[in-house]
This record gives sequence, C-alpha cells and structure tokens, in this order.
Amino acid sequence: MESIIFSNKKMLLFVIFIMCFNMSGCRSLLPSSKEATKTHWATFNEGMAAFEKIIPYKTTTEELRQLGFDPFSTPNIRILTYLDIIQHFMFNPSIKKEDLDNGIQACINAKTDCRAYEIQLKNIARKRNGNVVMDLFNFKRQTEESGWEVNALVITVNNTVVYKLWGGKPLIDENHENNNPLGPLQSPANIITDAVKQGL
Repeated sequence: MESIIFSNKKMLLFVIFIMCFNMSGCRSLLPSSKEATKTHWATFNEGMAAFEKIIPYKTTTEELRQLGFDPFSTPNIRILTYLDIIQHFMFNPSIKKEDLDNGIQACINAKTDCRAYEIQLKNIARKRNGNVVMDLFNFKRQTEESGWEVNALVITVNNTVVYKLWGGKPLIDENHENNNPLGPLQSPANIITDAVKQGL
C-alpha cells in the first residue's frame, strides 16, 4: 500500500515537472526577496530632497534633526569620530591633510568636537524569472534586481555642518543570469574528491 502511495506521489511530481517545464505559469513559484533600510524616506528622491537642504557652515545639528538626520531617532545612521574621518580620507600615506576639503581639515583639527554621520540607505527588490524547473534544479537562474541605494556623509564641528558628500545608485535595474550545465550535481572538483575518497 505504501509503495503504491509513494509511486503516485512520484507520478504527481513528474506531471508537475512536465507542466512547469512547458508552461510559464509556474514562474510565480520562483522566490523573491527585498532588502530595505528602515528610514524616514521611502524613495531616493525623498532622501535627496532632505539632503539638499543641508548647507555647510550654516545648518546646525538641531536643523539636521528636523530634517531627519538624527542617529538617535532615525535608524541606520552611524556616528563617526575624527579618527574615523582620518582613516576614511587619509587611507593612503601620500594623502596629506592639506590636500583635503576645508571642512574635513576643520574636523580633524577639532578632534573630539567633531562628529560625523554616515547614512547608508537602500531599497532593493530581487525577483527570480525564467523556467521554474531549470531554476529549481540550478541549471539556469535569472534574477531581476531593482530599486535604489545611497551613501551619504555629513560632518559637523561644534554643532554646525562643515562638509557633506553623497553617492549611490538612484535607479537600479539589473538582470543577472547564472548557467550551470551540471545543475544540481556537485562541482567537478568535489566529484573527483569524493570519487577518490570512495576508492572509485
């Protein structure tokens, strides 16, 4: 009786396999994921709009808080010291303090009176496309990646912004395709190793 049930299950899996191989409707079975930073700003433009309001040598730390750049109320903002700034901008011995922006020099000179905020925001969605069977057995995987990410740095001295910098990807639209002819099998190196261990 158990063998009959097991055989029926195998037959059902085989039918599903054939259907998914020939139909695109099974694509909804492919996994998807989302990587997002918890923050006040839902979009790249919202974050940049707030960042553009920061004016070096004018904006205060209190005004930064009002704009949402407060490490004690806004998640995922890292506080840096002047030592972190030195390591960040003077990573190469050939780079001298005099070569740096005036705001960065002011931070280094101010030492403990300098505070910097490192902001790293992202909202990235990943979705697998293609044939579910080829993906399931690792023969061919197609991944679509979309969203945005931004990295920003704000430096303050004596509660006044002296420097700001940002970079990132306003629009992420990438497609990745991985082909593996061996599918679910091990890599050739592992196959040989296992064969030697088994005395084959």
